[in-house]
Amino acid sequence: MNKKQLEYLKNLEHQRLIEYINNRSVEELLEIKRNIKDYVIVENEISKDDRDEFYTILSYVDTKISGLKQTNAENILQEEIEEMINTSQFKPLKSLELIEILGLTIKKDNENKLITFLCMLSAYTQDSQFNISFNAPSSSGKSYIPIEIANLFPKENVLILGSASPTSFYHEQGINDKEKNTITVDLSGKIIIFLDQPNPMLLSRLRAMLSHDEKEIMAKITDKNQGGGNRTKTVIIRGFPYVIFCTAGLSIDEQESTRFILLSPEINQEKIREAIRERIKRSADSDLYRYSLETHPKRIQLKNRIKAIRQEKIPEIIIKDEKKIEQMFFERVKIFKPRHQRDIGRVISLIKVFALLNLWFREREGSSVIVSEDDINEGFKLYDGISESQEMNLPPYVYDLYKRVILPAYQDNNPDGIDIGTRGVTRQELLKKHYEVFGRYIPLWQLRQEIIPMLETAGLIIQEPDKNNKRAYLIYPTAQLTISKDKQYSEVDGGVI
Repeated sequence: MNKKQLEYLKNLEHQRLIEYINNRSVEELLEIKRNIKDYVIVENEISKDDRDEFYTILSYVDTKISGLKQTNAENILQEEIEEMINTSQFKPLKSLELIEILGLTIKKDNENKLITFLCMLSAYTQDSQFNISFNAPSSSGKSYIPIEIANLFPKENVLILGSASPTSFYHEQGINDKEKNTITVDLSGKIIIFLDQPNPMLLSRLRAMLSHDEKEIMAKITDKNQGGGNRTKTVIIRGFPYVIFCTAGLSIDEQESTRFILLSPEINQEKIREAIRERIKRSADSDLYRYSLETHPKRIQLKNRIKAIRQEKIPEIIIKDEKKIEQMFFERVKIFKPRHQRDIGRVISLIKVFALLNLWFREREGSSVIVSEDDINEGFKLYDGISESQEMNLPPYVYDLYKRVILPAYQDNNPDGIDIGTRGVTRQELLKKHYEVFGRYIPLWQLRQEIIPMLETAGLIIQEPDKNNKRAYLIYPTAQLTISKDKQYSEVDGGVI
């Protein structure tokens, strides 16, 4: 590759550059890498901006080389031989100890960090993956939990994306076959974290995989060819990845909500205080903090445990005692609704991943792992903590707001009970109450456009025009509350009469 060709490469648009790199073999990429390095060293008059451009190209080339090398069976086998983990170091791991280890970097948020970890671990199952959507207001730390936990997993399994169009996603993550005119994107065993709601077109193409309808799906994209014309390519998307969304938008499309467990980071004074302490410790001496973290025996062992689980390549996790699951689920559900078909699937996934976490201490049937009674109990215990909001199709933050803001505000307006006459709650009163409870304001538009409609859809509130101000609306809980001064009979405190 001569100087003119290198300059051409440097001036390519980002998308064309990615396409060009994806169409090269390992040998060709290595040659490009050598030529760029030689050129940058020899050309003394090259500008800093041009030098930076070439270094950016080098990073793309290195990433692609690594990806292509990983597809080589001999290299993969060699890596596995070199990295085989001694499993005798492990012991049975229960949720409380796992929470303790995760708590080295994530304070409080016990249910959230445990579920997020298990979700990521589910990427190493054949078909028990489940997905998460973190929905919470801005600056509430919704991306912190998944990113911190992802640091425990092998880097080659983790994709952290800001935003991506379908075309850029396929080119960057796929392998291009010029002869067959296809791009193959293998997402098996992948953990994909979207730091914001993904591109709608990309999301629509991934839905079949998120719901486990099809393990291999095909799509068509149109690329520019070297002559400037359009060329249609076939994209093959393979595997069931684990996917997580982190979004400041509280509302989520119904098509997505059925495919995700909805979570929200805790927002309380104790959690914020602990997070501040951790931030101070991390910033005071970052090198020492990082060293103490990476040398922590339990954290090292957990990272080794994850690698060992991946190496096992468990084909299936089997439940023998299905009657126990049926009994425990039916005890919790009094009136069956269509959504319970979705909910039981999530409970089963949690149970299976608990078994995967402790696979060396479980019965085996060939290469498959048998779920134990402990796994069933752990799965139900964890799901019980989030089931209320999930059944309502609400992020926990929104459901918590209903219980801690709307109901108490309604009680404040009706201290003598509804028999005396009820007064609804204005939006301004809710904003004031929210600040009292959470120590932060929420925008009026978010209350009006997202929170109130979600609670209406869930059947928890209604809005009625204010008789004294036709331009205003009052909010009422739909439950027939008897607000009593005796707390045991207040719905806010658990008692309803």
